[in-house]
Amino acid sequence: MSLVFLVIIGAAAGFIATRILGMETSIVTTISIGILGALLGGLVLRFLLVLTGMAAGLVGATLGALVLIGLWHWISRR
Repeated sequence: MSLVFLVIIGAAAGFIATRILGMETSIVTTISIGILGALLGGLVLRFLLVLTGMAAGLVGATLGALVLIGLWHWISRR
């Protein structure tokens, strides 16, 4: 997966994840969470599933972003 593709998918995943969880974050935070989620989700999907294509990347990136947002939200409450 190229870096540009990762940024685009990560930004979309971050946006989707923040909207699903109803969080208001800055654009930089949303994109950062999405990109890190894309990395995490991409790695998890590569190890657990044998899926290819853009749809699998978006699903994995969104799931990874959801996990990171949940962790970030949990840590920020402390």
